[in-house]
Amino acid sequence: MDISSLVGVAPADYLDLVTENTLLSEAGEESFDSVLASAMEMLTETNTLQNDANAAKLEFALGDAENPHDMLIAASKASEALSYTVAVRDKLLDAYKEIMNMQI
Repeated sequence: MDISSLVGVAPADYLDLVTENTLLSEAGEESFDSVLASAMEMLTETNTLQNDANAAKLEFALGDAENPHDMLIAASKASEALSYTVAVRDKLLDAYKEIMNMQI
């Protein structure tokens, strides 16, 4: 997945983009399948960013990195993506708990 479009994106912009484009369909209806697919895509993107950050740290430790700021940027992107992923997971778990506590 190409993350070049995330350069210079503020955290609020990223959350709006995820909410508007992946969690909601064009008609305004949410299906479980679309929510699950977008969550899986978010996990994949978060994993990719974490791997990129680890690779940048390794390059820096080996002395192969030309610019140490690249490592910091990669780590920041990975941290933000992980925090949003955890927030979405927490909301999904809260919704699941609420559904399970409903009386029929």
